[in-house]
Amino acid sequence: MAEQTPKNPEVHSTYLPKEKKSTKPFHKTPMIDTLEPGPWPSFVTGLKRLAMEEKHGNMMVDLLGQLEHSYNTRLGYWKGGTVSVLGYGGGIIPRFTELMGDDGKAMFPESKEFHTVRVQPPAGNHYSTDMLRQLSNSWNKYGSGLIAFHGQTGNIMFIGTTTDEVQPFFDEINSYGWDLGGAGPCVRTGMSCVGAARCEQSCANEQKIHRLLVNNFLDDMHRPALPYKFKFKVSGCPNDCMNSIQRSDFAVIGTWRDDMKVDQEEVKKFVAAKGRKYVVDSVINMCPTSALSLNDDDTLDVDNRNCVRCMHCINVMTRALSVGDDKGVTILLGGKRTLKIGDTMGTVLIPFKKLETEEDYESLVELTEEIIDFWAENALEHERVGETIDRIGLVNFLEGIDVDVDPNMISESRQSSYVRMDTWDEEAEKWKARQAG
Repeated sequence: MAEQTPKNPEVHSTYLPKEKKSTKPFHKTPMIDTLEPGPWPSFVTGLKRLAMEEKHGNMMVDLLGQLEHSYNTRLGYWKGGTVSVLGYGGGIIPRFTELMGDDGKAMFPESKEFHTVRVQPPAGNHYSTDMLRQLSNSWNKYGSGLIAFHGQTGNIMFIGTTTDEVQPFFDEINSYGWDLGGAGPCVRTGMSCVGAARCEQSCANEQKIHRLLVNNFLDDMHRPALPYKFKFKVSGCPNDCMNSIQRSDFAVIGTWRDDMKVDQEEVKKFVAAKGRKYVVDSVINMCPTSALSLNDDDTLDVDNRNCVRCMHCINVMTRALSVGDDKGVTILLGGKRTLKIGDTMGTVLIPFKKLETEEDYESLVELTEEIIDFWAENALEHERVGETIDRIGLVNFLEGIDVDVDPNMISESRQSSYVRMDTWDEEAEKWKARQAG
């Protein structure tokens, strides 16, 4: 093991205590020790710090031993199983060691069980220090002390506990308001950005949307009964800080449909401070659709018809430019990471939807129910929504969920999924006629 001396706390976020309280000797770990040198904090140092604690320290000692073995063999040695709490079918990621000695017993017995408990975060990730301290104290009592904020699904990841400790840990955190997240073929834990609480670009009530979807699909989250996982994420503006368009089956992104607001006086101040060359190079030329132009008097013209809400100009000139007043959301479907057909980004399902009245929010829930029900009935096993759409065709999927084809639905920026761009005007007129009828 590397020298057990405290690292500089001003440089490293993890350091080794002077006293080792765990009883099991450290395994030799020359491979993973090489990850510790250098200026950056090391997760290996963090694991060693936990391995020196009295409570569950021996578990972390053996975890380091198994990790070293994996680094040497370049193989993983964890298998799944079934671990749950009373009344729930998901929320726990079971991990049992496959490393056995000649005697048939676990080579690293203290870490033969190393389960992860997924817990739903608050909407917008709004934590208080009291909340975090309470959670940490509970995990130090029943688990390894290793916590990740957050996993790819959005859960708080409590990493490393035994089967016997899962139920008492859940009972304790549930008593003061926390619930398990999703794991397995189910609706997964939703995520939303901090939104209007701290961001002036917000175009929707992110937390309300998040909580509404969670509350309505909680049973589908706790009792896995779907073909595979279904994720939803909520971003308050097209910056998409939740990465929903790439990482969620059902993405809700705040947007606007009127003109972007321009404060010409602030534009002039920005140009005077930064210079025309900077504005041209960093704002005008960076517009993906050439919708911006800088006038001779240092005012800004915006071709709103060609604006695709990329947010770049607003992010650079925040005081001068801002989102419009006619706000709503765009809903996209089918985003995911690699599985059967590779990475996919969400396809625009609802180009614009107002969320002002309770009826608007109810219709959002009803749409989500239609999507999940149709997908659950028609998807193959282990098939995400985007893969079902790819297999049966988007038009057929829309027919199944009773959503009319709209020429504003796109699969890529400025590319319609349904009509050729050279007949756009004709198709748009047909759509307008359907809307009017």
